Amino acid sequence: MHLAVEQAQKPMSLVITAGQRGDSPQFQVVLGRIRVPRLGPGRPRTRPDKVRADKAYGSRANRAYLRKRGIRCTIPERRDQTANRKNAVPAVAGHRSSTLLTTKSATRWSAESIASSATARWR
Repeated sequence: MHLAVEQAQKPMSLVITAGQRGDSPQFQVVLGRIRVPRLGPGRPRTRPDKVRADKAYGSRANRAYLRKRGIRCTIPERRDQTANRKNAVPAVAGHRSSTLLTTKSATRWSAESIASSATARWR
């Protein structure tokens, strides 16, 4: 059973699946079935202001879905995902960092100078 509730613990949407089904694949289905009637005339609200979920729902696909719909979220990250992000090379607007460029260009320069001096000796 997959359930979306409001802060007062009133159910907003319910999806029943087989027991062995994962939680994360049902996230979008549960959010898609939310319908909150308005007090006056008009269509029901289908987009919550904010979503709070546990680590099981922290996949890239779920976060992208929430961003696309403009829904703010509070979902804790798994420890391994945090560690991988901290170890990743920073990418700013599609450019490599200056330290990475310096290191690579220095390595390339030294490799080229060694190769040219080795070929000069060989001739």
